[in-house]
Amino acid sequence: MEQQEQHARAKWAKTLGVSTSGYYDWLKEREQRAEREQQLRKTVINLFKEEGRGTYGAERICGCMRRDGHKASYQVVKRIMDEEGLKSSHCRRRQRSLTDSRKARSDEYKNLTRDIEITKPFQVLSSDISYVRTGEGFDYLCQVRDVLTNAVLAECQSETMKAELVLQTIKVAQERWRLPAGVIFHSDRGSQYTAKKVMEQVAGYGWQQSFSRVGKPGDNAWSESFFANLKKEIIHWRFYPTRDHARQAIFEYIEVFYNRQRAQKRLGYLSPVQYLEQWQQRQLPTAA
Repeated sequence: MEQQEQHARAKWAKTLGVSTSGYYDWLKEREQRAEREQQLRKTVINLFKEEGRGTYGAERICGCMRRDGHKASYQVVKRIMDEEGLKSSHCRRRQRSLTDSRKARSDEYKNLTRDIEITKPFQVLSSDISYVRTGEGFDYLCQVRDVLTNAVLAECQSETMKAELVLQTIKVAQERWRLPAGVIFHSDRGSQYTAKKVMEQVAGYGWQQSFSRVGKPGDNAWSESFFANLKKEIIHWRFYPTRDHARQAIFEYIEVFYNRQRAQKRLGYLSPVQYLEQWQQRQLPTAA
């Protein structure tokens, strides 16, 4: 009916058994659908490029839209992303293990996190070390992360992977957050974490030290997943000519993007700091 020009549309409508008003209602609805589609497309592109910095997939974008009070269809969002050529930076990549636990295989290194219910921030902390390739050689990153909120409480980097790197990181975490006694500090059995001076510092803070079981990297999945995300989002496929370039990028990623902006599904598509702030607000009536 739109394309023909020989007869009036009313005549075509009658011939085809369609009411003229019905045709114009359909035409108006089509224009409204096109407007909604265009707005949805803008929202998806903005979430991908601005909030997500190119890291969000269709599922996370849908979650963010629902968080903000919008309807979201995974199939529609995925179609728009495919049409716009928007692909998340997440892709599979094997990582090299840095754990050397040959001297820590006795039963004295207990896993205190098994079968416990984690219900509050700073109840269990997770820590690990990973490497970053730069033009000047490897740089080593140690982080301490709160298990409930996923917030990275401290991160430090060094040219060497020694116990001093762990000592510095947990010191920063304690000074920044004033963590309470009784915290469970969990890591693998790497020599950096089983070093006498590290164990003494952890005990000095009144923390309990916990270790993954031998050959069970899943016991510290909290840190494993963090490093996997970090590498997929800002390490793989990028070249950092110097250690300083890498450190600046990682600091900005953790302190600005990951802790304060990056939506996480388990947190209801809030960032770790947003989730922590909401948790603390919920405790105020109880405390009063």
